[in-house]
Amino acid sequence: MSSSDRYGTDVLSSDPHPKRPTSRELPATTGLVVEDVETGWVGAVVRVEKSGGVHVVVLEDAKAKRRTFPLGPGFWVDGQPVRLTAPRAAAPPAAPTRTASGSVAVAGAAARTARASRILVEGRHDAELVERVWGDDLRVEGVVVELLDGVDDLDAAVRSFAPRPGRRIGVLVDHLVPGSKESRIVAGVTKDPHVLVVGHPFIDVWQGVRPQRLGWQRWPSIPRGQDWKHGILAELGWAHATQADVAHGWKRILGTVRSYADLEPALLGRVEELIDFVTADARDS
Repeated sequence: MSSSDRYGTDVLSSDPHPKRPTSRELPATTGLVVEDVETGWVGAVVRVEKSGGVHVVVLEDAKAKRRTFPLGPGFWVDGQPVRLTAPRAAAPPAAPTRTASGSVAVAGAAARTARASRILVEGRHDAELVERVWGDDLRVEGVVVELLDGVDDLDAAVRSFAPRPGRRIGVLVDHLVPGSKESRIVAGVTKDPHVLVVGHPFIDVWQGVRPQRLGWQRWPSIPRGQDWKHGILAELGWAHATQADVAHGWKRILGTVRSYADLEPALLGRVEELIDFVTADARDS
């Protein structure tokens, strides 16, 4: 028999007691995907904490369910046994030279007293995304972002604000495209020179996040009659039955945004335009 026998060697000649692979130590860093050998649970590391005097690791599976396991041996990573250890404390990060929006960071700058001018956005998710990317800039400039809670009452909100020189208002509107309900509402409030209403073309501000951050080339099309956000979460394979599921799903999407580079230009330009408009009010005073 040749040494290249396609059926392998004689099984009786092999070692009847092969050595078991030894576990290597591996820090349980956030996002590391591991499998618990005993239960078969597969999940990504969320955090390592101390509970009842022992260190444990919290894992989250693809359905956002979490379980806690003792830190140590009994895990597999890429088919190899590992002993999970607590991650080392990271060295303090160097002070950033740029903010998330790409602006030059102002080291040690205190938040400026709020201007009279304001930026209004349609809902909480819009506000959270603006804060994520432009929060540092807005604090330095003293610009407050407030919730409009929908665009239907835009005219009343603008009149209540009473814009005037030194008291400008900028508004960010979702799905502002020709012929839409939003475009008709906006047309009635854009004649005041101290008011600027701009919009993006997306159905919801979620689409302002680049789809590549979620593993897509483009955002999926959701059939008419189906709630858009619930449909998006279903496409992602995430829980989507309740409003709590929607809130949790948005937090996960928002968590993929690290800087302006993770947003679509059609949203970036509109927010920058609003910031420039309301911070120019000093020239009106």
